[in-house]
Amino acid sequence: MFAIKRALKLNNREATLMAKHAGFRRVVFNMGLSLRVQMYGVLEFSDSKVINEVKKVLTNQVKKQPECAWMNQLSSRVYQNALIDLKKAFARYREGKAGHPKFASRRDGQSFTVDSSNGKVLLKAGNTIKIPTLGTFRLDEPLPQGLASQTFTISKEGNRWFVSFCVDAERLPVQQPKGSVGIDIGIKSFATLSTQQVFDAPKPLQQAKTKLATLQRKAHRQIKGSRNQRKTYNKICRLHARIACIRKDFLHKLTTYLAKTFKLIKVEDLNVKGLLANHKLAGAISDLGFYEFRRQLEYKCKMYGASLVLVDRWFPSSKICSNCTAKKDMPLQVRNYDCPACGLSIDRDLNASLNILNWEPSA
Repeated sequence: MFAIKRALKLNNREATLMAKHAGFRRVVFNMGLSLRVQMYGVLEFSDSKVINEVKKVLTNQVKKQPECAWMNQLSSRVYQNALIDLKKAFARYREGKAGHPKFASRRDGQSFTVDSSNGKVLLKAGNTIKIPTLGTFRLDEPLPQGLASQTFTISKEGNRWFVSFCVDAERLPVQQPKGSVGIDIGIKSFATLSTQQVFDAPKPLQQAKTKLATLQRKAHRQIKGSRNQRKTYNKICRLHARIACIRKDFLHKLTTYLAKTFKLIKVEDLNVKGLLANHKLAGAISDLGFYEFRRQLEYKCKMYGASLVLVDRWFPSSKICSNCTAKKDMPLQVRNYDCPACGLSIDRDLNASLNILNWEPSA
């Protein structure tokens, strides 16, 4: 199973329709959460059972109120899936995987989910997509072939709307032309391969900081809640979306290349959370997207039939000579490894990638 995401090409009427459904989802989610919180200590039932009762209240009473008549003009599948999302949020909270569910805000992003209650629907290849209960919309990039799916999530990033859906199929594994590779991840050069290839990542946040700061100061000076302030916030949202797209584009291209080229990939199991605790490096690390790189590499290796090995995070790859295994301290500012034992002189990151390639788990 894999997911497909496409940008929608919407006119003003269609974009307004999407925004209304995103607002519908937010209102229902917040109503359900509010009622659930109010019932703490009153009824000792499971979250799922209480939310089912909340659903009956919303269906039989709230939706029939004159002030909520607008809800009946929108897709009921949005309403159903908002409460399913609330159930999942409480389940993750009870399992210790997330904090207590919070009230949804427009600033947190706009998204909603619809599905076909009659089972999977066939999506035809081409420049349009038929979304259950919503209608047919144009796509920026065509679907290459006919696909089948049941659940669709529509989300807004910047000023663009996207649709994503899962396809119940497996990609055919590819035949990688090369064998093994070790990868050293760093800030100066994002990825240094044991094959001597070096990939430098764009730093979109660092490049956009000046413009971002200017817009944020402008919004701060404007009247709170005014139309001009909303326009400025929209510009900030578009800039953040552009930053995210530049970062994702680089990471997707790099991870796809690695998974399709090498049969065995070895990479350090970095403690990203620990690295972010260093305030001197946190900005650069978050701008590069170390965690997202590993996440994409993991699922793409499975998708294309490559093998991924995570090297022990405590393995001192930068301190060991890749030729004679002698060890010495290497401060971050030293960019060349000069071995005192065998005389090898090699780039620090290349030396680390060779050590990662040669690493084997201890018995």
